[in-house]
Amino acid sequence: MKTEAELNQEILEATLKIKKYSPELEKYIGEMPVTIPDANKADSALVNNKNLSDYLNSLKEVLRKYEEGKEIQFKLNM
Repeated sequence: MKTEAELNQEILEATLKIKKYSPELEKYIGEMPVTIPDANKADSALVNNKNLSDYLNSLKEVLRKYEEGKEIQFKLNM
């Protein structure tokens, strides 16, 4: 399992990629639900990593679907 720091780094990289190459997707980043776990719970670190991992996967999925759509649109315009 990735550490919280590794997940945060990957989230940062995915976000920067969106901002640089697909700025039109930035509006969706703010719409993604992110849950903050209860810090008093013993398993909060695992929950936090799960939430970060889920968020990272959702960012990657948005990028993947967007890139697929751009590729399809490109082929249709040829």
